[in-house]
Amino acid sequence: MAAEEAAPELVTMEQIQTAYEVVQSSPFCVRTPLLKQVEGRFYEHPKLSLYLKLENHQITGSFKVKGIANQLKHLPADVRDGKRDLVTMSAGNYGKAFAYTSRELGYKAHVMAPKAAPSDRITIMEGYGATVETYPTADLVAAVDDHVREHGMYYLHSFDDLNIIAGHASIGLEILEDLPDPDVIAVCCGGGGLVSGIAAAVKLSGRKETRIYCVEPETANSMDLSFKAGKAVKEGNFHSIATGLSPPCAGEHTYNHCKHFTEGILLVLTIHRVQNWA
Repeated sequence: MAAEEAAPELVTMEQIQTAYEVVQSSPFCVRTPLLKQVEGRFYEHPKLSLYLKLENHQITGSFKVKGIANQLKHLPADVRDGKRDLVTMSAGNYGKAFAYTSRELGYKAHVMAPKAAPSDRITIMEGYGATVETYPTADLVAAVDDHVREHGMYYLHSFDDLNIIAGHASIGLEILEDLPDPDVIAVCCGGGGLVSGIAAAVKLSGRKETRIYCVEPETANSMDLSFKAGKAVKEGNFHSIATGLSPPCAGEHTYNHCKHFTEGILLVLTIHRVQNWA
């Protein structure tokens, strides 16, 4: 008889609440506003009330810093003592927050970035003091592994990590503080750390009726493919004009959280995004 498959490791409400306290007290994080009834900015729909959570108000421009704040609370002693450097892979948003917080805390930071990463993000990361190396997207994981193995660096994953998921879950709790009973929450999904955290926070807070969806570009749909395969996919040709939504693979932890806490995937056509931005 085959052995039973182990239950996936998911963040708990206790971990989320602890991370929420870390984020709220962090000098690197901002408690962002929830804009109310903004549907008129997009289209008229008399039966719809639309809200936007403005995580772009963070110091480094994205939600990533909230996950990092919680990751930093769990660093091993030899990293905190400066005996090991930090390394990550990022197209820019995580890398910017990673480089900024590392500089502020006196850690040496190394970022493995895809060659397709916008040059301005590379400049910002380097401006914060990080060492940035670029590789084809398919080679990023191997580059990180090499730095860990050959140089003893400590790897902070940019999305597939329980501490970062718990940190992002603080955003879900903030949403519920401002809007206690949302009907639907749509969250962008690259690697899936943000939607994993928000979904876990909302569902574990008892909002079982709230429907939560992962929103992906049609050409960078690693989570969609993972749902169809029944496991986190590790290979694919993921690319998008939204470079931050093009991870090299799907994460095990994020796949498990999305599968457990969300209602599914919404794919967005690239042409629609370009037309809306024009």
